[in-house]
Amino acid sequence: MRTSTLGSRVTAVLGPTNTGKTHFAIERMLAHKTGMIGLPLRLLAREVYDKIVRLKGAAQVALITGEEKIIPQGATHYVCTVEAMPTGLGTAFLAVDEIQLCADPERGHVFTDRLLNARGEEETLFMGADTMRGAIQRFIPKTYFLSRSRFSDLAYTGPKKLTRLPRRSAVVGFSSEDVYGIAEMIRTHRGGAAVVLGALSPRTRNAQVALYQSGEVDFLVATDAIGMGLNMDVDHVAFSALEKFDGYTTRPLRPEEMGQIAGRAGRHMNDGTFGVTGEAQPLEAELVSRIENHHYDPVRVLQWRNSNLAFVSLEALVQSLDEPPPTRGLVKARPSSDLIALRTLAEQDEIKDRTTAPAQIRLLWDACQMPDFNKLSTEEHVRLVRTIFGHLMSDAGVLPEDWLSAQINRLDVPEGDVSTLSGRLAHIRTWTYAANRPGWVKDPGHWQELTRSIEDRLSDALHEKLTQRFIDKRTSVLMRSLREEDMHIALDDSGGVTVSGEAIGKLEGFRFTSAETAQGQALQSLEARALRAAAVKGLESEFQARARRLSFAPEEEITLSEHGRLWWDGAVVAKLIAGANPISPTVLLLADESLSGASREGVQRRLEDWIKKRIAAKLTLVTALETAIEAKPGTEEALPGEARAIAHQLWENFGSIDLARTDLRGDRGAIMRALRPYGVWFGRRAVYLPKLLRPEAASLLALLWSVWQKLDQVPTLPRAGLTSFESEAPDGFLAAAGFRKFAGRAIRLDMLERLEDVLEQALIGGETSDILLPKLVSLLGCGNDELKTVLTALGWQEMDVADGKTVWRREQPKPRRQQSRPQEPRERGERSEKPEGEGGENRPPRHGKHRGGHHKKRPQGEGQVGTQAEARGENREKHGKRPPRQDRRADKPQITVNPDSPFASLASLFQK
Repeated sequence: MRTSTLGSRVTAVLGPTNTGKTHFAIERMLAHKTGMIGLPLRLLAREVYDKIVRLKGAAQVALITGEEKIIPQGATHYVCTVEAMPTGLGTAFLAVDEIQLCADPERGHVFTDRLLNARGEEETLFMGADTMRGAIQRFIPKTYFLSRSRFSDLAYTGPKKLTRLPRRSAVVGFSSEDVYGIAEMIRTHRGGAAVVLGALSPRTRNAQVALYQSGEVDFLVATDAIGMGLNMDVDHVAFSALEKFDGYTTRPLRPEEMGQIAGRAGRHMNDGTFGVTGEAQPLEAELVSRIENHHYDPVRVLQWRNSNLAFVSLEALVQSLDEPPPTRGLVKARPSSDLIALRTLAEQDEIKDRTTAPAQIRLLWDACQMPDFNKLSTEEHVRLVRTIFGHLMSDAGVLPEDWLSAQINRLDVPEGDVSTLSGRLAHIRTWTYAANRPGWVKDPGHWQELTRSIEDRLSDALHEKLTQRFIDKRTSVLMRSLREEDMHIALDDSGGVTVSGEAIGKLEGFRFTSAETAQGQALQSLEARALRAAAVKGLESEFQARARRLSFAPEEEITLSEHGRLWWDGAVVAKLIAGANPISPTVLLLADESLSGASREGVQRRLEDWIKKRIAAKLTLVTALETAIEAKPGTEEALPGEARAIAHQLWENFGSIDLARTDLRGDRGAIMRALRPYGVWFGRRAVYLPKLLRPEAASLLALLWSVWQKLDQVPTLPRAGLTSFESEAPDGFLAAAGFRKFAGRAIRLDMLERLEDVLEQALIGGETSDILLPKLVSLLGCGNDELKTVLTALGWQEMDVADGKTVWRREQPKPRRQQSRPQEPRERGERSEKPEGEGGENRPPRHGKHRGGHHKKRPQGEGQVGTQAEARGENREKHGKRPPRQDRRADKPQITVNPDSPFASLASLFQK
């Protein structure tokens, strides 16, 4: 490599990352007529080559890597990988980047050789970390040192979850599996990431970096290759691990390695940050200080391997490669794949027989230096080297075209997943390398073009697969639009919201709902929330317009669902929650924060007003009771104390109370008369308001009960008109709807009264079960067995009478005068002339046929007496008092019964 050292000035430009060292070297090279620069990575070499081509033109710039050679005639400037730097060119300028790699156990001996032996005729430049100052000064004493400071600050920000990393972050992994796994997670939570690995072709790598640089994605996942001078707009570097496998063992990252990678954060004058993510532990304070201040241990020894090789024999070649370092400060490099292959083949008799001349030995060494792109096992790699050497030693002296064509063509399949395409790319790199080796193929231009075209197709396919796998295109487009000031948000007739043509969700009522991802999960990432916030902000005018429309909407445009939701314009805008009392629920507005201020207050007032009117219209009697309860004592609207107590119970129990659990005190007739204007009915088992049994009122009361009880799920009411049904709903819910449950069957209160009316009349008339039960089944709409279970639960018992006949009667006859049932006040000594159930004082209006005839339905509702007993009381006031009981008993018609009838004994009970 040595060209000339006379008159050549050696300069070492040292400093941390982001000091412009590479840019400085390019400027110095272009200041000379000829020049060469060696770079650590093929990807970086391609990047620098493209930059110089833009400045000098393609005709003057050459690119030389192990796998690619672009050498125009008359080229004046050469961009190379360090390993591929050609000898004997005699360029005026020569530079080597990342010279601190002299200490790298795997590649260090190549960089050390360039440091010791490569010179430009006029100027030589070494760029790298300041840790190399002492070593360079030792081996090249007359070196001129130029220190450069970092353009921007670098600061540690601690650990962050992947889902919390800031935009424009690079996440570093140390294997392809790590990189792909991290990229998958970022796609799920952050929309997507570009990936960069050293094994990628320049074409794939550039396409991926372009995604990141354009802002289509905000995250980059890469191996530590990004530490080697790849220039991207990275603001933050996050380490996903603090260890790496170096080819022999897994070891902790050295501080200078971490500093090299972390230093990629920040570009030119923009400050950068670094931290850890995933399972990586937080960095210790001392390590953070060293990275932030670029203080690292100096490089004390350089990796070395003899470059002055002896080709007189295989033994001599191996021996020259095994020579120890000539001086202190150099350490013998560990055996690399080329030396391992040479040693293995040198022991084989066939190889020994074919390598007797220096040219043959040189050819074998040339074959052994083929890189192991496929990461094969040692045995497989040695087998490939032997095969290639065998072909080169054939009479043709080159690789057979049919054999080479078969090896290449089978790789020309741009289909498959990421792993398959990556494997094919690694294989094609082997044949690209072979096509670029001098003398290995018959028609180098043809094979170089063929391998390059296949590599390009595979690279494009791999880029497409990487993009599909690790980038959510929809989300990335939305994120890019989100950052643009002229983000266009559109709303269609169905409420669908789009940003730059991409559907992002739906506006329903006053709430924006994000669209689902392809995986069917709602977006939960930081970007998704930012997108939602931006979309809602962009829809503020629509929120205000909707608020104005609702504030003045007609009554019929607002509806209340059976689940307590208020609907308007096809969307839920509010729901009912428990309020200050059972009949006055609170309206909870369901709206995003964008609906605020006067607009929000106006919508709230409108909905509250609507629900108040709704309750007042459907529950007139209940609201009237509430007014009477709240009236001041002594006023015309006020109720007497005892009546007020009953009214209050009705109001707080949604319009019905269980009579058996109610202690009626005082003048019952007065109570009933006081509650007459409110349509209150005193039945056998309940005090209720018949008007509230109508479907709309009953369903509203049941809903209000559910809201008051704070139920998450409102039970289902039966269809309108159903008098009884099987139900597992709570008793309170059924009671609010005007039902009582017996034996698992809910029975409407008016049907319950009518049911027991029929039972009592049948008992008086002596009807047997075979005649009675069909009537009762018709009333309840159930089967015989269910009916009997209900009757038993009501306290009725089936009794045998004669000839297999049965009748129904109460299990325990109740006293004629019950304290729990309100009755008309009578003069002392008066008694009812009828047995209980024969038209007693608390019977509700009868409907339809009864005892073989028609009974006219009495009007119900406001201004009505609740019982027939009160009606008789009015007649007495009109026509005078009844005659004494003994006179009435004499005038009472007697029931004539056939003494031979099976009902004679039963009928006689009622004659006493």
